[in-house]
Amino acid sequence: MKLSTRGRYGLRALIDLAVHETDGAVSAQSIAQRQNISESYLEQLIRKLKQDGLVDSVRGAGGGYRLAKPAEEISVGSVLRSLEGNLDAVECPAIEGNPCDGADACVTKFVWKRINDAISQAVDGIMISELAEESRALLEKQQDRQEPAEKRTC
Repeated sequence: MKLSTRGRYGLRALIDLAVHETDGAVSAQSIAQRQNISESYLEQLIRKLKQDGLVDSVRGAGGGYRLAKPAEEISVGSVLRSLEGNLDAVECPAIEGNPCDGADACVTKFVWKRINDAISQAVDGIMISELAEESRALLEKQQDRQEPAEKRTC
């Protein structure tokens, strides 16, 4: 399974929204700048995420975007499925019980099912809140490294 820029950039955008959720609504321009993503491409991704109930928009002065539900309730899997569609590594009709030539004698369908289940379990088990927390910690480390030596405390 290989993710496109849609999934990778969309995930980065949602993490950015979670990291900056205390700032209120976040503009697409600020997300695009921080994440080094084209603003027009980002708008397309956000439109799809909004359609699937993961992002809300806020109009007017101070408008922008925010998470539609708590970051603890949004899995990486839900973001990737919204933007990428089916995440199965292998599409095998026999897994779903659909007709397939040779399905009765095919044992590889069990391999494909286990791989697909493992992918789903992995991405559904990681929440945006966890990634936002990791992102905040990395940002703090970067800021600490940039602080002048005389201002550092140990």
